[in-house]
Amino acid sequence: MAHPLQTPLGDKPRRHAPALKLVKTNTLDRDQWLTVRKQGIGSSDAAAAVGLNPYKSQLELWMEKTGRDDKLPKTDPNDETSPMYWGTLLEHIVAAHYTRRTGHRVRRINAVLQHPTEPWMLANIDREVIGTPDVQILECKTAGFQGSFLWREGVPEYIQLQVMHQLAVTGKPCADVAVLICGQDLQIHRIHRDEALIAKMIELERAFWQYVQTDTAPPADGSDSADLALRCLYPKDSGQTLDLSGDLEMSAVFSDLLSIREVLTTNVLLEAQLKQRIQQRMGEATKVLFETGEVSWKRSKDGTALDTTSLLKDQPELAQRYALVKPGSRRFLVTT
Repeated sequence: MAHPLQTPLGDKPRRHAPALKLVKTNTLDRDQWLTVRKQGIGSSDAAAAVGLNPYKSQLELWMEKTGRDDKLPKTDPNDETSPMYWGTLLEHIVAAHYTRRTGHRVRRINAVLQHPTEPWMLANIDREVIGTPDVQILECKTAGFQGSFLWREGVPEYIQLQVMHQLAVTGKPCADVAVLICGQDLQIHRIHRDEALIAKMIELERAFWQYVQTDTAPPADGSDSADLALRCLYPKDSGQTLDLSGDLEMSAVFSDLLSIREVLTTNVLLEAQLKQRIQQRMGEATKVLFETGEVSWKRSKDGTALDTTSLLKDQPELAQRYALVKPGSRRFLVTT
């Protein structure tokens, strides 16, 4: 996605106005910093804003920017099981080893940066690279075992967009992404400014920001993130019946849903039949090999579980003593 700028020999890259410093961050607590971030689209928001973040939808991001995110799950920055915690903790180590590997000096920019002509475009930079004309920004990342698969073919698309957003805000031509894979493999990837990509990205981000400014929810995209956002936006039903029989657009959506569900039902049955044919052929074999892959069919280890039915039969008073009310959720049921 990111490619070096192709400029004729002897031509200098186009100069861009530098970023503005919206606010200093070294005096802000986390809540104040999050409040500032709601004033625009930050670099870590870029991929979600254009619909290309695999973890966050436009709808969830819109809820954050419009102050509707109070019921959305929040990551505790002090949770030691969170990738965010370890990413923050190891950031200075990644930066130090980047300097050791490349010889490039880096320093912090303790400010939220703002685009000189697009005030809604904001950016936080991990480090500024100084003393070299080759690269100006360093983005520090960490990836565990599961996340490492995203880096097999270079920088993941959503992180490329994050860095391209930083280049757009700062006017800089080049950035390095240093990622520590599984705690021991430091990789450095270079991303050059791509004017055509930046122009398209700004166009799409501006369209998203219109949703925020007009307080209009963007369309849900079918992702888990959008599903979560809808459940948080509309946790309860009013009992009202909405008649959309005269709405041609929504009637077409409903017809498409029925058709897709019919196909899914057929495919689920077909998958079960194919799976069972392989199981029947395997018999007691643990693994079977095919030209394009393999299948294993193993017995899992025995586990220990609490027999709550027998326990409550012997001691029924425990049901009242340890009763737990679980909040209900809305169920989406289709009838024809």
